Amino acid sequence: MEKNLSNLEQDIGYVFKDKNLLKNALTHTSYAYEYKIKSNERLEYLGDSILEFISSEYLFVNYNNLSEGEMTKVRAYAVCEDSLYNIAKKHNFSDFLYLGKSEQVVKNNKKAILADSVEAVIAAIYLDSNLETVKKFIIENIKDAIEFASKNVGQKDYKTVLQEKLQVNGDVTIKYEIVSESGPDHDKNFEAMVSCNGKVLAKGKGKSKKSAEMEAARKALEQL
Repeated sequence: MEKNLSNLEQDIGYVFKDKNLLKNALTHTSYAYEYKIKSNERLEYLGDSILEFISSEYLFVNYNNLSEGEMTKVRAYAVCEDSLYNIAKKHNFSDFLYLGKSEQVVKNNKKAILADSVEAVIAAIYLDSNLETVKKFIIENIKDAIEFASKNVGQKDYKTVLQEKLQVNGDVTIKYEIVSESGPDHDKNFEAMVSCNGKVLAKGKGKSKKSAEMEAARKALEQL
């Protein structure tokens, strides 16, 4: 089924010379398999590298106060799956994705699919234009996340930042709980929940109890 991709071009602020590049960037493997065409996986691979380079350069030039380790933390936050998913939501990527019947029915990987499509579109813009053009798109979409992260997670971990924010007006009771765990002993998955004065703030998943708690704190920060 053909989609009116001009609406997406208008939203992202870039009109493709080669429309097939954009369509390819939005083609999930499930759709590609059904119709025997190329998926967006190769574009996603390239887009990931471009995104890392542009975000690294932007941090290096604009955040002289951050150390190498702090820049790495900020970049990780700005280009993580959740951040890319938010970009996809902002530009309504879900209306333009080419998904196979299996994904249309299940949609269990929607966040990952949308995040990956952002990387693929980044590569498509680069191939259709140049580095400066795709840089403009990337910076416009990640600068707010970088600014937030530079102030909140550049020098401290998420749990520390969350505690400081919640206690700004006085002492509160912050509690972390492991609410579930799954998988064999050598490959455990944990889900943690963080609450403040009995009110649940967020949940997070990770390969260790500590990483699950950190992810819960990160999500709680986003919602404050």
